[in-house]
Amino acid sequence: MIDRDRFPVDPWRLVEREFSLADAGVTETLFAVGNGYLGLRGNLPEGRHAHEHGTFINGFHEIFPIRHAEQAYGFAEVGQTIINAPDAKIMRVYVDDEPLSFDVADVRDYERVLDMRDGVLRRSLLWVTPSGKEVRIEFERLVSFEEKHLAIMRVKVVVLNDDAPVTVSCQIINRQDGEDVYGGSPVATKRSGFDPRKTEKFHERVLQPQEFWQDDLRSALSYRVTQSGMTLAVAADHVVETDNEYSARRLIEGDIAKNVFRVQAKAGVPITVTKLVSYHTSRGVPARELVDRCRRTLDRALAVGIDEHFRRQRAWLDEFWARSDVRIAGHDSLQQATRWCLFQLAQATARADGQGVPAKGVTGSGYSGHYFWDTEIYVLPFLTYTTPLWARNALRMRYLMLPAARRRAFQLNEAGALFPWRTISGEEASAYYAAGTAQYHINADVSFALAKYVRSTGDTEFLHREGVDIAVETARLWTTLGFWRTSDGSTEVETFHIHGVTGPDEYTTVVNDNLFTNVMARFNLRFAARTVRDMADTDPEAYRVMVDRLALDPEEPEAWERAAEAMHIPYSAALGIHPQDAVFLEREIWDLEHTPPDKRPLLLHFHPLVIYRYQVLKQADVVLALFLQGNHFTDDEKLADFEYYDPLTTGDSTLSAVVQSILAAEVGYQDLALDYFRQSAFVDLGDLHHNAQDGVHVASAGGVWTALVSGFGGMRDHFGELTFDPRLPASWDELAYNVHWHGTRLEVTVTRTELRIVATGDEAVRFGVRGVPYTVEAGSDIVVPLAHQGPKIPGRPTIRQLEDARREDGTLLSASVPTVTATIPIITEDFESGATIAG
Repeated sequence: MIDRDRFPVDPWRLVEREFSLADAGVTETLFAVGNGYLGLRGNLPEGRHAHEHGTFINGFHEIFPIRHAEQAYGFAEVGQTIINAPDAKIMRVYVDDEPLSFDVADVRDYERVLDMRDGVLRRSLLWVTPSGKEVRIEFERLVSFEEKHLAIMRVKVVVLNDDAPVTVSCQIINRQDGEDVYGGSPVATKRSGFDPRKTEKFHERVLQPQEFWQDDLRSALSYRVTQSGMTLAVAADHVVETDNEYSARRLIEGDIAKNVFRVQAKAGVPITVTKLVSYHTSRGVPARELVDRCRRTLDRALAVGIDEHFRRQRAWLDEFWARSDVRIAGHDSLQQATRWCLFQLAQATARADGQGVPAKGVTGSGYSGHYFWDTEIYVLPFLTYTTPLWARNALRMRYLMLPAARRRAFQLNEAGALFPWRTISGEEASAYYAAGTAQYHINADVSFALAKYVRSTGDTEFLHREGVDIAVETARLWTTLGFWRTSDGSTEVETFHIHGVTGPDEYTTVVNDNLFTNVMARFNLRFAARTVRDMADTDPEAYRVMVDRLALDPEEPEAWERAAEAMHIPYSAALGIHPQDAVFLEREIWDLEHTPPDKRPLLLHFHPLVIYRYQVLKQADVVLALFLQGNHFTDDEKLADFEYYDPLTTGDSTLSAVVQSILAAEVGYQDLALDYFRQSAFVDLGDLHHNAQDGVHVASAGGVWTALVSGFGGMRDHFGELTFDPRLPASWDELAYNVHWHGTRLEVTVTRTELRIVATGDEAVRFGVRGVPYTVEAGSDIVVPLAHQGPKIPGRPTIRQLEDARREDGTLLSASVPTVTATIPIITEDFESGATIAG
């Protein structure tokens, strides 16, 4: 999955030994650094040959009118897309006025390293100039986790074998509205043609220059965004350290700032230029005020000292790894991939500070910098069980979005609130409602993440003050979206149904009684009712304030519970499985085994109407419900459902393999579980979906943690009860991870014969292992023997296993591939079998 000659195995570092322009977009993503607020792609400091010169700030966006070919009431009207912030990464090096340029330079001893222990990107090389000068160049780049608005870049140049004039040109460039003097097009890694995963492009000016100035070695630029009205300021200061003689020149215009240092370098005498950069953004503060904030950030950073910032970065990450690391003994390649994924989660969330978590974090412009439901289901589990404060911050983002969500629900003729499928500002930004707004399940996903957070932390203060608003308003929507149906049997039975929705699987849209949606809505309704009742009993003052704030009718919780108890859960007795929706089984099966590889992913090669006619999944849907709500399904049901849906799942979404890994491990397909986990771990490192150049797949990275902890580690917490049932792969001897539970850190180690838990904290923790209750006292450990690692089933389910099965009406299931030829097929019927054949 990855070239190990070029990227050798290292459990703590991502190392590149050979540079290539051919995959510059991918390596820009892999070597990006960020802190959740500010992200710098791994572009060359020389400022040339980039796939995307990316500097991204969480939530910093422009808006634009969505132009629908055919407008209808309630369609999303305003699009939002992340803006490429001014680029301060440029630190060009010239020797004898020859620029270091990787397309022509004679570069030797090259190494680029992203060190995940100290959060620093380093690059070292030996450059031999055309005149024979040997120049050692070392570069460092850091985005501070501690100082949210600060980045530090440092270049050290030594001419080894001769004296020579050296120039270091440090620049800030507004690339959103233009290129620098070199211009040029991105290298050939950029794909052509349609791809809905890429960001929108603007043809008008986005960043309007405001105040800009230079003072000694400090430069500042500031802007107002044309339509969204957001403001930004960026300032850079410079520190030059050398025993050589040097001079400084500068240039400032609305879209560029330059600080150029010309040095008369002596052989062997180093030149070090350090660039400290601060970014500040706002939704309403004037740009001039942001410039002042940048000034204060830089003053404070210089007072602390540059080396101290590097030391603090290491100390911050030491604490992060102490509570977040997952160790896979004896498998350094998987260990490296796992730590890279966990490091990406820190880079995407640590300083989001109440903003959302973009699908690409702050490493790229893919998906326009939007927030999706991916955050709640795939990212928040990692945050909740390792750094609960970050989870709380992410949930507050949803609380702050409630006004917009209420407006959206009203627009769609529903009560309560409807969270957007994709957004930055809180308004729905999805132009395609069938695979966007129709995903009402996001309401339940947000409440599910809230419930997990509260139950694992005990943070009822947040729940009673803000979280309850999310629970109540999302529950209200289900009661108006759903409807009651009464059977006409001898005993009348009322069931609650939800129609016209889309589940997580975007290859099946606008259906009735999607199983995932119904199961999660049932959870949402029960959680809201229980929360309100618990508040009334335990915190009557907060309950009174909430009732006034939300105008809660005392009868609402009973209505929620009644709907939850009557929720229709589709089931096929003939096939012994849960249908994905009411009519899913009526469709024919897409034969993925015989689909040409060049027709994948399906969304790039087939019209949605073609895909919608088949039983084929972009990502796990029923299988995801089996994991999230596993306590409502039996082991036999999970096995049957997994074996049915696994062969139908394309994996065209990076969200799928992690869930398939978890369920495969649980039901017994242990080798398959490991295969899916490897795919997840190397989604970006191996560029398995051919779009890593657009940014890190943050949700997939979060899923890697869940696959390890909940899949192989067997951790569950249904109803707030902590349990373990490990499924260690046959080739693994040991897996170790941490879980934070009500303020106590549990260090969990799984071997083939035992489960060991060490508790660090003030409270004893009760948990279960395969149905047996245990308690570990604070400051002690406990060892639980394991007789096995669960059931084992060889191979993997196939579509061929499904073809002889019959639906409820007695018709046979059959598998085929949509016609992809220009000739018109002749349809005949095999009367003996009753099958329809295209000839």
